[in-house]
Amino acid sequence: MLNTTGKKAVRSAMVAVSVGALITVSACSSSSDKTANGDTKAASSGKGPAIFVVGGKADDPFWSRVKRGADDAAKVVKSGGGSVTWLAPKNYDNLGPDAAKLIQTAMSQGADGVVGPDWVPEAEDAAFKQVVSGKKPLVIYNAGGIDAANSLGALNYFGSDEATAGKAGGEFFGKDGEKNVLCVNTLPGAANTEARCKGIADGIGENGGKSSQLPLPSSKFGDPTAVAQAIKAALLKDSSIDGVVTIGTGDANAAASAIEQGGLADKVKLGTFDLDDTQLGRIQSGKQLFAIDQQPYMQGYLAVSALYAYIQWGIELPQKPILTGPAIISKDNVETAVAGSKAGVR
Repeated sequence: MLNTTGKKAVRSAMVAVSVGALITVSACSSSSDKTANGDTKAASSGKGPAIFVVGGKADDPFWSRVKRGADDAAKVVKSGGGSVTWLAPKNYDNLGPDAAKLIQTAMSQGADGVVGPDWVPEAEDAAFKQVVSGKKPLVIYNAGGIDAANSLGALNYFGSDEATAGKAGGEFFGKDGEKNVLCVNTLPGAANTEARCKGIADGIGENGGKSSQLPLPSSKFGDPTAVAQAIKAALLKDSSIDGVVTIGTGDANAAASAIEQGGLADKVKLGTFDLDDTQLGRIQSGKQLFAIDQQPYMQGYLAVSALYAYIQWGIELPQKPILTGPAIISKDNVETAVAGSKAGVR
């Protein structure tokens, strides 16, 4: 999962809510009114809409790329007199309820439209439904898929299909010869991470292998020492494990450390969801098998752009969902991905 700093051209602000300090970016004044059928549009005063985006922490490598895309789309929104505001939790310890509070914060701050991931449906969906019942357009991105978007009454879904992405990773493991893959999940219960691990199991299962999940408390997310120790213990306990896949790049670094500490580099292959420079470097050096890229920059960019176009001009894309992945990055195509990373978009 689990994702850069705002552009100089965009003003930052801080919004106080009950979950504590939130990262808020690209805030500028806006106003709106409604058409006869209740749809929100830009006000006749010429000011554009206030769009709020709920996302992960900006210092999370994945979410920094999502935010980079949203920031770039915000330039167009701002040129039309509108604003894009980024809201994120301080941590992921209480992800679903905190995300729900952020959605409610967006509405209380006068959002004309909301973009958000449906990480934990049972905790977030009531808040999302408040957006729709308030006649404000909603876009689901990153997590939840088109099923969540349809059930909530959202315009569309932008992101990767997690089960499809996981299956692609499982198939890659299987075709490489791995037979027993451990899926490390530091956000157990989240819809997207559960789908990722299930997809891994389905993909390798179709290729004669198997996969089990190592669920760790969400408090361990971002704690490389704790995650590495847990993975190392699991690998030493079960010598048949020959593959490890993690739900994000931070955990992949911990997994790489665990494999090295356990003296298992020649036996256990590493894969991960998402991408950063460290993963690319390991793939280049042959120390990592693959990374599954869902192109986070495009998630932020397309979700904000599409919502803005709908609010301003009623433009709605007929393609549903809009998938940004998966793309398997391996030794065969890593150099192209490195070029994208240098540009700050992969």
